[in-house]
Amino acid sequence: MEPNTKGAATFYQYKLIKKITITAFLLRVYITLPFICLVLESVFLSWLSVLFMIIAGPVMLWIQYVISRSVLLISGHPIAKRWRLSLRLPWPGYMPDQYINYGIFRTVQLHNLWIGLCIAALFIVWAPPAFTVSLAVCHLWLLLPRLYALLRLTSVGKDGMLKFNAADASYYAQ
Repeated sequence: MEPNTKGAATFYQYKLIKKITITAFLLRVYITLPFICLVLESVFLSWLSVLFMIIAGPVMLWIQYVISRSVLLISGHPIAKRWRLSLRLPWPGYMPDQYINYGIFRTVQLHNLWIGLCIAALFIVWAPPAFTVSLAVCHLWLLLPRLYALLRLTSVGKDGMLKFNAADASYYAQ
């Protein structure tokens, strides 16, 4: 195969189209959101909301993990060594470890959003309303940075690649 001398894009040449930076201010707002919700929930629902929020965090993390893995397995995309559970802010949860197709990431996150909210809503039958609200708050809080990145990427093409770094998400296209 001849080397590419005309500057046309090959499979390995991606161009940075958009970079979504999570600023220090946004990170501070993101960190304070659960505390604000916890205070509001304690005032309006129950003082046990503190306990419910502590329980709801790991439960929603596990539910999102199961949903994400299930969507990836059902859609036939390889998971091994490409996705990992991250507890680092601003990307907590089951996140891609390498470059990921934008369409796959969007599909996983949208399924995660709606199925997770439905599962949280199912708990209202068996659990106190404060626990159900804690589940919904934790679910939305965990997904908030990813949904922010998806909203900022609505104007770009759907065939690019995403890469998540410590404080930003980068969108690349050929």
